[in-house]
Amino acid sequence: MRGQIILSHGSDSSPDATKVSALAALAETLGWSTQRPDYREDDARGHVGSVAPRIARLRATVQAQSVPPILVGSSMGAFVSGLVSRDLPVAGLFLLATPPEIPGYADGFDMRRDVPTMLIHGWRDDICPLEPIYRFAGERRVPLLAMDDDHRLGDTLDAIVEQFRLFLGRLAVA
Repeated sequence: MRGQIILSHGSDSSPDATKVSALAALAETLGWSTQRPDYREDDARGHVGSVAPRIARLRATVQAQSVPPILVGSSMGAFVSGLVSRDLPVAGLFLLATPPEIPGYADGFDMRRDVPTMLIHGWRDDICPLEPIYRFAGERRVPLLAMDDDHRLGDTLDAIVEQFRLFLGRLAVA
């Protein structure tokens, strides 16, 4: 086994969501172990109300690992993955359609600065517009790939899976 990957789905989704399922399947074929926490109970509390329970659930999952995991997240899953990485050791961050903030939640998006990171976002994302994440990536000098897609990133899933393969390849040799 190469290491552990924890994949966090977006709001109003599930651990069987298309993106996290495709990324988990790829990782497993490459020898990585994966986990997909189920946040549906937390999401029933609404966007603002789900952040703290999601963070607590992800923190507990990360802390249960014997080595720092890679965190993968989509939308709300990306938001909480970044926040959890600030306080716990992680081996990498692969974040999709990241919201710069959750309206009504006190903290905006942030993440650990000293880990390999890849941000992927859709040019046509009408839920989490690209501009704030573009600014964030520029200020932090974090790689950002903008795809010709919307928030769901469904039209570019094959390209995202390939980017994930490359990302994991870089971490495997590091």
